[in-house]
Amino acid sequence: MGVEEKFKQSVKGIHSLLAILLIGFISVLTILFFTVKDLASPTTNTPVISPDYVEVLGNEEDLDKIENGIHVRTGFVEGEGLMLVVQNCTSCHSAKLVTQNRMSKEKWLATIRWMQETQNLWDLGVNEEPILKYLSTYYAPNQIGRRANLENVEWYHLNE
Repeated sequence: MGVEEKFKQSVKGIHSLLAILLIGFISVLTILFFTVKDLASPTTNTPVISPDYVEVLGNEEDLDKIENGIHVRTGFVEGEGLMLVVQNCTSCHSAKLVTQNRMSKEKWLATIRWMQETQNLWDLGVNEEPILKYLSTYYAPNQIGRRANLENVEWYHLNE
């Protein structure tokens, strides 16, 4: 067998190896795509519980504990629709992203639509209205300034 024949066989072997690797790579990507897609769309209303929370709070029953009107795990204010917000919002991002914002019902709806259009947020269905009501009630724009006006204060003058 000449050098040319050996070279051709080597090239065929390399092509075969590359084809096998490419098929394997595509298969892995396909599996990952469908696995991640399934994880991103909730099939139940059961919240995903991180082992870190269990470790910090002691047990799973403590995860949804309310103390002084605050949901301990998230910091959300206790109110009707709280668990819907916990289940639908904190599966993708921190509760801080919600609590640091203050918006009207219309702005919360616009934010939800933006997340649905650009961030793959699922259709909230019948849960959308209670979620919007909760957010616009407890995380509405704050109309109070830095402090209340001072009233009934006895002022004194400094002498120079």
